Amino acid sequence: MSAPKTENLFDLPYLTEIWQRYTHRDDKHEAGDWRTVKTVLDGLGLPLEETIQYLRRQQPRLGEFERWILERNDGEIESLRLERLRATIDGTPYSDDVTAMLRAIEESEPVLSAEDLSFWEENGYVVLHDAISPEACRAAELAVWQHLQMDAADERTWYQPSTHGIMQQFFHHPALRRNRRSSRIHKAFAQIWGTADLWATVDRVSFNPPERLNWTFPGPFLHWDTSLSLPIAFGVGGLIYLTDTEAEQGAFTTVPGFHRRIAAWLNGLPSDADPRDENLEALGAVPIPGRAGDLIIWREALPHGSRPNRCTRPRIVQYLNMHPATPEHNLTWK
Repeated sequence: MSAPKTENLFDLPYLTEIWQRYTHRDDKHEAGDWRTVKTVLDGLGLPLEETIQYLRRQQPRLGEFERWILERNDGEIESLRLERLRATIDGTPYSDDVTAMLRAIEESEPVLSAEDLSFWEENGYVVLHDAISPEACRAAELAVWQHLQMDAADERTWYQPSTHGIMQQFFHHPALRRNRRSSRIHKAFAQIWGTADLWATVDRVSFNPPERLNWTFPGPFLHWDTSLSLPIAFGVGGLIYLTDTEAEQGAFTTVPGFHRRIAAWLNGLPSDADPRDENLEALGAVPIPGRAGDLIIWREALPHGSRPNRCTRPRIVQYLNMHPATPEHNLTWK
Protein backbone atom coordinates (compact mmCIF):
# COMPACT_ATOMS: atom_id res chain seq x y z
CA MET A 1 0.00 0.00 0.00
CA SER A 2 1.38 3.41 -0.92
CA ALA A 3 1.96 6.02 1.72
CA PRO A 4 -0.89 8.52 2.16
CA LYS A 5 -0.47 11.73 0.22
CA THR A 6 0.31 14.78 2.31
CA GLU A 7 0.82 17.58 -0.17
CA ASN A 8 -0.80 20.91 0.73
CA LEU A 9 -1.31 19.95 4.37
CA PHE A 10 1.27 22.46 5.51
CA ASP A 11 -0.14 25.23 3.37
CA LEU A 12 -2.22 25.99 6.44
CA PRO A 13 -1.29 29.36 7.92
CA TYR A 14 0.46 29.14 11.31
CA LEU A 15 1.13 25.40 11.15
CA THR A 16 4.78 25.69 10.18
CA GLU A 17 5.12 28.45 12.77
CA ILE A 18 3.69 26.14 15.44
CA TRP A 19 6.26 23.50 14.50
CA GLN A 20 9.08 26.06 14.58
CA ARG A 21 8.00 27.54 17.87
CA TYR A 22 7.59 24.35 19.88
CA THR A 23 10.66 22.61 18.52
CA HIS A 24 12.61 25.82 19.35
CA ARG A 25 14.01 25.92 15.85
CA ASP A 26 13.22 29.60 15.85
CA ASP A 27 12.77 31.02 19.36
CA LYS A 28 11.85 34.40 17.94
CA HIS A 29 9.20 33.02 15.64
CA GLU A 30 5.75 33.80 16.96
CA ALA A 31 3.29 30.92 16.82
CA GLY A 32 0.43 33.26 16.00
CA ASP A 33 -2.56 34.25 18.06
CA TRP A 34 -3.23 31.63 20.75
CA ARG A 35 -6.85 31.21 19.72
CA THR A 36 -5.74 30.63 16.13
CA VAL A 37 -3.19 28.04 17.24
CA LYS A 38 -5.91 26.20 19.18
CA THR A 39 -8.26 26.29 16.18
CA VAL A 40 -5.56 24.90 13.87
CA LEU A 41 -4.89 22.00 16.24
CA ASP A 42 -8.59 21.31 16.79
CA GLY A 43 -9.18 21.44 13.05
CA LEU A 44 -6.44 18.88 12.51
CA GLY A 45 -7.77 16.58 15.23
CA LEU A 46 -4.84 17.20 17.57
CA PRO A 47 -4.91 17.53 21.37
CA LEU A 48 -3.11 20.64 22.55
CA GLU A 49 -1.07 19.10 25.37
CA GLU A 50 -0.06 15.98 23.44
CA THR A 51 1.02 18.00 20.39
CA ILE A 52 3.16 20.47 22.31
CA GLN A 53 4.78 17.68 24.32
CA TYR A 54 5.53 15.72 21.13
CA LEU A 55 7.16 18.74 19.45
CA ARG A 56 9.23 19.68 22.49
CA ARG A 57 10.37 16.19 23.43
CA GLN A 58 10.82 14.51 20.05
CA GLN A 59 12.05 17.54 18.08
CA PRO A 60 10.69 16.07 14.84
CA ARG A 61 11.51 17.32 11.39
CA LEU A 62 8.68 18.94 9.53
CA GLY A 63 7.97 15.81 7.47
CA GLU A 64 7.91 13.69 10.62
CA PHE A 65 5.44 16.08 12.21
CA GLU A 66 3.29 15.79 9.08
CA ARG A 67 3.26 12.00 9.27
CA TRP A 68 2.50 12.14 13.00
CA ILE A 69 -0.55 14.32 12.30
CA LEU A 70 -1.83 11.94 9.66
CA GLU A 71 -1.32 8.90 11.86
CA ARG A 72 -3.65 10.47 14.41
CA ASN A 73 -6.26 10.87 11.70
CA ASP A 74 -6.03 7.29 10.41
CA GLY A 75 -3.90 8.48 7.48
CA GLU A 76 -6.31 11.01 6.01
CA ILE A 77 -7.79 14.44 6.72
CA GLU A 78 -10.93 15.24 4.75
CA SER A 79 -10.43 17.90 2.10
CA LEU A 80 -13.55 19.78 3.22
CA ARG A 81 -12.18 20.08 6.77
CA LEU A 82 -8.86 21.43 5.47
CA GLU A 83 -10.66 23.79 3.12
CA ARG A 84 -12.77 25.16 5.96
CA LEU A 85 -9.73 25.48 8.23
CA ARG A 86 -7.74 27.44 5.64
CA ALA A 87 -10.63 29.83 5.09
CA THR A 88 -11.08 30.29 8.85
CA ILE A 89 -7.43 31.16 9.38
CA ASP A 90 -7.19 33.34 6.25
CA GLY A 91 -10.42 35.14 7.08
CA THR A 92 -11.80 34.42 3.62
CA PRO A 93 -15.38 33.40 2.74
CA TYR A 94 -16.31 29.75 2.97
CA SER A 95 -16.91 27.75 -0.19
CA ASP A 96 -20.43 26.68 -1.14
CA ASP A 97 -19.71 23.15 0.16
CA VAL A 98 -18.56 24.37 3.58
CA THR A 99 -21.45 26.83 3.80
CA ALA A 100 -23.92 24.07 2.94
CA MET A 101 -22.45 21.78 5.61
CA LEU A 102 -22.81 24.42 8.32
CA ARG A 103 -26.26 25.48 7.09
CA ALA A 104 -27.46 21.89 7.42
CA ILE A 105 -26.63 22.05 11.14
CA GLU A 106 -28.18 25.51 11.53
CA GLU A 107 -31.45 24.45 9.87
CA SER A 108 -31.76 21.04 11.53
CA GLU A 109 -34.37 20.45 14.21
CA PRO A 110 -33.37 21.72 17.68
CA VAL A 111 -32.17 19.07 20.10
CA LEU A 112 -32.47 21.33 23.14
CA SER A 113 -36.06 22.36 23.82
CA ALA A 114 -37.24 25.78 24.98
CA GLU A 115 -37.44 24.31 28.48
CA ASP A 116 -33.85 23.03 28.19
CA LEU A 117 -32.62 26.47 27.15
CA SER A 118 -34.53 28.13 29.98
CA PHE A 119 -32.93 25.65 32.40
CA TRP A 120 -29.55 26.50 30.87
CA GLU A 121 -30.04 30.23 31.44
CA GLU A 122 -31.08 29.67 35.05
CA ASN A 123 -28.61 26.97 36.08
CA GLY A 124 -25.66 27.39 33.72
CA TYR A 125 -25.66 23.75 32.64
CA VAL A 126 -27.90 21.49 30.60
CA VAL A 127 -28.20 17.74 29.94
CA LEU A 128 -28.93 16.42 26.46
CA HIS A 129 -30.23 12.88 26.88
CA ASP A 130 -29.25 10.27 24.29
CA ALA A 131 -26.74 12.60 22.65
CA ILE A 132 -25.19 9.57 20.96
CA SER A 133 -26.62 6.16 20.14
CA PRO A 134 -26.26 3.22 22.52
CA GLU A 135 -23.97 1.58 19.94
CA ALA A 136 -21.70 4.62 19.70
CA CYS A 137 -21.61 4.92 23.48
CA ARG A 138 -20.74 1.26 23.98
CA ALA A 139 -18.02 1.41 21.32
CA ALA A 140 -16.36 4.36 23.07
CA GLU A 141 -16.64 2.67 26.47
CA LEU A 142 -15.05 -0.52 25.16
CA ALA A 143 -12.27 1.51 23.55
CA VAL A 144 -11.45 3.01 26.95
CA TRP A 145 -11.37 -0.40 28.66
CA GLN A 146 -9.12 -1.73 25.91
CA HIS A 147 -6.79 1.26 25.98
CA LEU A 148 -6.38 1.00 29.75
CA GLN A 149 -5.90 -2.76 29.50
CA MET A 150 -8.50 -3.29 32.18
CA ASP A 151 -11.13 -6.00 32.56
CA ALA A 152 -14.62 -4.67 33.23
CA ALA A 153 -15.42 -7.90 35.11
CA ASP A 154 -12.29 -7.86 37.30
CA GLU A 155 -12.06 -4.92 39.69
CA ARG A 156 -8.50 -5.87 40.59
CA THR A 157 -7.47 -4.41 37.22
CA TRP A 158 -9.15 -1.04 37.80
CA TYR A 159 -6.45 0.54 39.95
CA GLN A 160 -3.38 1.14 37.83
CA PRO A 161 -1.06 4.03 38.75
CA SER A 162 -1.62 7.18 36.69
CA THR A 163 0.22 10.50 36.69
CA HIS A 164 -3.02 12.17 35.56
CA GLY A 165 -5.32 10.91 38.31
CA ILE A 166 -8.67 9.90 36.89
CA MET A 167 -7.87 11.68 33.61
CA GLN A 168 -6.54 9.44 30.86
CA GLN A 169 -4.46 10.65 27.91
CA PHE A 170 -6.52 8.74 25.38
CA PHE A 171 -7.51 10.77 22.33
CA HIS A 172 -7.24 8.85 19.07
CA HIS A 173 -9.77 6.16 18.36
CA PRO A 174 -12.48 5.92 15.69
CA ALA A 175 -15.20 5.63 18.33
CA LEU A 176 -14.07 8.83 20.07
CA ARG A 177 -13.78 10.69 16.76
CA ARG A 178 -17.23 9.53 15.74
CA ASN A 179 -18.71 11.09 18.87
CA ARG A 180 -16.89 14.37 18.24
CA ARG A 181 -18.49 14.51 14.79
CA SER A 182 -22.02 13.74 15.95
CA SER A 183 -24.48 16.11 14.27
CA ARG A 184 -26.77 15.90 17.31
CA ILE A 185 -23.96 17.04 19.60
CA HIS A 186 -22.96 19.73 17.11
CA LYS A 187 -26.52 21.02 17.10
CA ALA A 188 -26.62 21.22 20.91
CA PHE A 189 -23.47 23.33 21.02
CA ALA A 190 -24.76 25.41 18.10
CA GLN A 191 -27.88 26.25 20.10
CA ILE A 192 -25.75 27.28 23.08
CA TRP A 193 -23.34 29.41 21.03
CA GLY A 194 -25.90 30.74 18.55
CA THR A 195 -23.87 29.51 15.57
CA ALA A 196 -22.95 26.21 13.93
CA ASP A 197 -19.54 27.56 12.91
CA LEU A 198 -17.79 25.66 15.69
CA TRP A 199 -14.71 23.49 16.08
CA ALA A 200 -14.63 20.32 18.20
CA THR A 201 -11.84 19.94 20.72
CA VAL A 202 -9.82 16.75 20.98
CA ASP A 203 -9.94 16.04 24.69
CA ARG A 204 -9.27 13.25 27.15
CA VAL A 205 -11.39 10.56 28.72
CA SER A 206 -11.84 9.90 32.42
CA PHE A 207 -11.93 6.68 34.43
CA ASN A 208 -13.07 7.10 38.03
CA PRO A 209 -13.17 3.76 39.91
CA PRO A 210 -14.85 3.19 43.28
CA GLU A 211 -12.83 4.27 46.30
CA ARG A 212 -11.31 1.50 48.38
CA LEU A 213 -8.85 1.20 51.30
CA ASN A 214 -5.71 1.69 49.20
CA TRP A 215 -7.17 4.06 46.60
CA THR A 216 -8.83 7.39 47.32
CA PHE A 217 -10.23 9.86 44.83
CA PRO A 218 -7.37 12.14 43.64
CA GLY A 219 -9.52 14.86 42.07
CA PRO A 220 -10.15 16.99 40.17
CA PHE A 221 -12.38 18.56 42.80
CA LEU A 222 -14.32 21.76 42.08
CA HIS A 223 -12.28 24.19 40.01
CA TRP A 224 -12.47 26.62 37.10
CA ASP A 225 -10.80 26.26 33.70
CA THR A 226 -11.06 29.95 32.92
CA SER A 227 -9.67 33.23 34.21
CA LEU A 228 -11.56 34.68 37.16
CA SER A 229 -10.71 38.22 36.14
CA LEU A 230 -13.99 40.09 35.69
CA PRO A 231 -15.93 40.10 33.50
CA ILE A 232 -15.82 36.31 33.07
CA ALA A 233 -15.56 35.50 29.37
CA PHE A 234 -18.29 33.24 28.02
CA GLY A 235 -17.09 29.72 27.41
CA VAL A 236 -18.40 26.21 27.93
CA GLY A 237 -17.24 22.71 28.76
CA GLY A 238 -18.77 19.36 27.92
CA LEU A 239 -18.64 15.64 28.57
CA ILE A 240 -20.50 12.47 27.57
CA TYR A 241 -21.29 9.82 30.14
CA LEU A 242 -20.17 6.52 28.61
CA THR A 243 -21.68 4.58 31.51
CA ASP A 244 -24.85 4.99 33.55
CA THR A 245 -23.73 7.24 36.40
CA GLU A 246 -25.44 7.65 39.76
CA ALA A 247 -25.03 10.79 41.86
CA GLU A 248 -22.55 9.10 44.21
CA GLN A 249 -20.69 7.31 41.41
CA GLY A 250 -18.19 10.11 40.92
CA ALA A 251 -20.72 12.11 38.92
CA PHE A 252 -20.00 15.47 37.33
CA THR A 253 -20.46 18.06 40.07
CA THR A 254 -21.15 21.76 39.82
CA VAL A 255 -22.79 24.73 41.56
CA PRO A 256 -26.00 25.43 39.62
CA GLY A 257 -26.66 29.06 38.81
CA PHE A 258 -23.30 30.30 40.10
CA HIS A 259 -22.65 32.17 36.83
CA ARG A 260 -25.31 34.66 37.97
CA ARG A 261 -23.60 35.42 41.28
CA ILE A 262 -19.91 34.83 40.66
CA ALA A 263 -19.12 38.52 40.20
CA ALA A 264 -20.68 39.46 43.56
CA TRP A 265 -18.94 36.53 45.26
CA LEU A 266 -15.54 37.45 43.84
CA ASN A 267 -15.99 41.11 44.80
CA GLY A 268 -16.94 40.07 48.34
CA LEU A 269 -13.73 38.12 49.00
CA PRO A 270 -10.87 39.68 51.00
CA SER A 271 -8.32 41.38 48.74
CA ASP A 272 -5.64 38.80 49.58
CA ALA A 273 -7.89 35.74 49.08
CA ASP A 274 -7.35 33.29 46.25
CA PRO A 275 -10.84 32.31 45.05
CA ARG A 276 -9.52 28.95 43.84
CA ASP A 277 -8.55 28.06 47.42
CA GLU A 278 -11.98 28.80 48.89
CA ASN A 279 -14.36 26.06 50.05
CA LEU A 280 -16.20 25.71 46.77
CA GLU A 281 -18.32 22.79 47.99
CA ALA A 282 -19.95 25.17 50.45
CA LEU A 283 -21.28 27.26 47.56
CA GLY A 284 -23.98 24.66 46.93
CA ALA A 285 -22.29 21.94 44.88
CA VAL A 286 -24.49 19.11 43.62
CA PRO A 287 -23.72 15.96 41.61
CA ILE A 288 -25.44 15.57 38.25
CA PRO A 289 -26.33 11.91 37.54
CA GLY A 290 -27.00 10.67 34.03
CA ARG A 291 -27.45 7.77 31.67
CA ALA A 292 -24.89 6.36 29.26
CA GLY A 293 -24.99 8.60 26.18
CA ASP A 294 -26.00 11.79 28.01
CA LEU A 295 -24.13 14.99 27.15
CA ILE A 296 -23.60 17.64 29.83
CA ILE A 297 -22.69 21.18 28.76
CA TRP A 298 -21.79 23.77 31.39
CA ARG A 299 -20.70 27.38 31.51
CA GLU A 300 -17.07 27.89 32.42
CA ALA A 301 -18.13 30.39 35.10
CA LEU A 302 -19.46 27.45 37.14
CA PRO A 303 -17.02 25.72 39.49
CA HIS A 304 -17.09 22.09 38.40
CA GLY A 305 -15.31 18.79 38.87
CA SER A 306 -15.87 15.19 39.84
CA ARG A 307 -16.26 13.56 43.25
CA PRO A 308 -15.37 10.33 45.05
CA ASN A 309 -17.03 7.25 43.58
CA ARG A 310 -18.86 5.50 46.43
CA CYS A 311 -20.65 2.96 44.23
CA THR A 312 -19.45 -0.36 42.84
CA ARG A 313 -18.78 0.43 39.17
CA PRO A 314 -16.37 2.93 37.55
CA ARG A 315 -17.57 6.17 36.03
CA ILE A 316 -16.29 6.56 32.46
CA VAL A 317 -16.69 9.76 30.44
CA GLN A 318 -15.45 11.32 27.23
CA TYR A 319 -14.72 15.03 27.45
CA LEU A 320 -15.96 16.86 24.39
CA ASN A 321 -16.31 20.56 23.68
CA MET A 322 -17.00 22.86 20.74
CA HIS A 323 -16.10 26.52 20.29
CA PRO A 324 -16.00 29.23 17.61
CA ALA A 325 -12.65 30.12 16.07
CA THR A 326 -12.61 33.45 17.93
CA PRO A 327 -14.34 32.94 21.28
CA GLU A 328 -14.40 35.54 24.00
CA HIS A 329 -11.40 35.37 26.27
CA ASN A 330 -9.79 37.37 29.03
CA LEU A 331 -6.12 38.12 28.51
CA THR A 332 -5.61 38.60 32.27
CA TRP A 333 -5.34 35.30 34.12
CA LYS A 334 -6.52 35.34 37.72
